[in-house]
Amino acid sequence: MSEQTLAGPIDDQQELERGFSRYQARLVALLALVQFTVILDFIIMSPLGAIIMPALGITAGQFGIAVSAYAFSAGISGVLAAGFADRFDRKRLLVFFYIGFATGTALCALAPNYHLLLLGRIVTGLFGGVVGSIVLAIVTDLFPLHLRGRVMGFVQTAFAASQVLGIPVGLFLSNHWNWHVAFGALVGLALATIAAVLMLMEPVNGHLRLKQDRNAFRHLIATVGQPRYTLAFAVTTLLATGGFMLMPFSSAYTVHNLGIDIVHLPTIYLVSGMFSIFTGPLVGRASDRFGKFPTFVFGSAISVVMVTIYTHLGHVTLTTAIIVNVLMFVGIFSRMIPSQALISAIPEPSQRGSFSAVSASLQQLSGGLGSVLAAAIIAQNADGSLQHFDRLGYIVVATSILSLMAMYFVQRQVAKQTGEPVV
Repeated sequence: MSEQTLAGPIDDQQELERGFSRYQARLVALLALVQFTVILDFIIMSPLGAIIMPALGITAGQFGIAVSAYAFSAGISGVLAAGFADRFDRKRLLVFFYIGFATGTALCALAPNYHLLLLGRIVTGLFGGVVGSIVLAIVTDLFPLHLRGRVMGFVQTAFAASQVLGIPVGLFLSNHWNWHVAFGALVGLALATIAAVLMLMEPVNGHLRLKQDRNAFRHLIATVGQPRYTLAFAVTTLLATGGFMLMPFSSAYTVHNLGIDIVHLPTIYLVSGMFSIFTGPLVGRASDRFGKFPTFVFGSAISVVMVTIYTHLGHVTLTTAIIVNVLMFVGIFSRMIPSQALISAIPEPSQRGSFSAVSASLQQLSGGLGSVLAAAIIAQNADGSLQHFDRLGYIVVATSILSLMAMYFVQRQVAKQTGEPVV
């Protein structure tokens, strides 16, 4: 069976073979902007913690609850939305959840106390957690498999751009005014993005012509219970669990264990982020040209080596810290981009939305659990340095190897479905 692409308004095969059409290029830019705002809203909480905690008079534990509330509410909403994800025009669904995301962010911007901030994070997670899955479903519907690596490469640069552009700007606004302004600016950008989506994106409704189960609960159960989706879900879970174990503690580890002055932290994030902006599209092109699984193997090998080195470092120079972080990001992108492109070929066209929603839910929940597990493993010395950080490295390496083994069978499954080699 060949891969079915519900191309809709861009169903011009000759144009697809040459590369992106004008509409496709505009669409990729729009989706990348959507991802940028959602990812920035999620990751900006951590660097703003030092400003928010004294401003609201809350403890580190309360702040941690506010941060994790997003992940867990996003995980729950993904499951709830999965049953309805294939019953509506994906453009309308994107606008609906994105408006909810903007509303939650506005609550954060206006929050005068901890309780309203916590409510804002929950609302933002409930809506924002589904946006990424809708973006993935749109990409899968409108782009054939041989172009998806390139598309994912551009869309995922949103993560790097949020580090390079978003976090420094957010910190600047917070330091010169207050933390409410940073969220307010994000709301303004989100409103502009909503207007752009409404004006520039065509309807994405080709999947509505396919036969579907009209009962939302049965549609969800049919997706979750599909045996051939199990491996893909397992890969998503393993990748998220490993990634989220190191990220929350990376800044403390860099300062206290690697001996890097805290004033140089922005430099590390800036350089690694700028490098990732260029790396993402290159990895996407490589996965389309040389194969998604070989690119994933390359990324896994880089990740295993660099995570092992990173979690065993002592005091190092700033240059060494930057090089190690850059190479780790190369490994991360070389796994994330081809895995998403390859896994997107697994679901049936009538189940793409629900499949993506369940995957996003697993990603959020496993990421949140990974952070909790990491916090239980490490300990902090009186001088601020972290103990047992190397144990986190061993777990991340183990999840990387397991995900590589599972991905081998995923790519064989995709090759069998499409009837041709996966490229």
